[in-house]
Amino acid sequence: MGWLRRLVGRLTGRGELPADFTGELADDENVLAVAEVRGGGHLVATSLGLWLPEPAGPRRVGWHLVGKATWGAETLTVFESDEVGEIGGAVLLADRAPRRFVLSAAGHVPEVVHARVTASIRSRHRQELPGGGAWFVQRRVPGRDGIVLQVRPDPGTNTSLLADITAKVAIRLVDTQRRNG
Repeated sequence: MGWLRRLVGRLTGRGELPADFTGELADDENVLAVAEVRGGGHLVATSLGLWLPEPAGPRRVGWHLVGKATWGAETLTVFESDEVGEIGGAVLLADRAPRRFVLSAAGHVPEVVHARVTASIRSRHRQELPGGGAWFVQRRVPGRDGIVLQVRPDPGTNTSLLADITAKVAIRLVDTQRRNG
C-alpha cells in the first residue's frame, strides 16, 4: 500500500512527509520536496514556504520572507527576513543571520527553493541613500491575492529619508497597477 499512498500524494500535490515531521500543514499547503538535515530534522518545501527544523519544532518561513538561498557543498544557506514594521506604505524587513543546513540527500529541495523564491519576486530595485541604501521588492505572498511592497534597508540607512522615498515609490506602484489593470 506504500506505492498507492505515494501515487495519491503525487496526484494530489500532497507529497510524503517524513514520519517524524511534527509541523502542521495548512489545508491548501502542498509538499513539493523534502530533504533530511544532517544532525536532525528536515527541510520541507511546500507551496506556502520552507519548513525549517527548530529546537521547538518545525517552523514555516513564507517564500516572501526568504531573501536569498544558496546551494553548494551539500549545504543550503537560507537568508530569512523578519517583518519589523511599516514604512511609507511598505513592509519594513530586517535580515536574520543566515542559516546553513547540511543535507544528507538534497533531492529537489535546492531547485524548488530557488524556483519558489524567484517566482515570488515581481520586481526589485536598489536605491542608494545617505548612510547606506535599500532594496525595494514587490513580491507575491503565498496564499494571498496581490502584491506587497517590501523595503530592506542596509544598516545605518537614514530611516526618515527612507520613509519619504518609500511613500513616493508606493504611490507610483499603485498608479502603475491601476493603469495596467
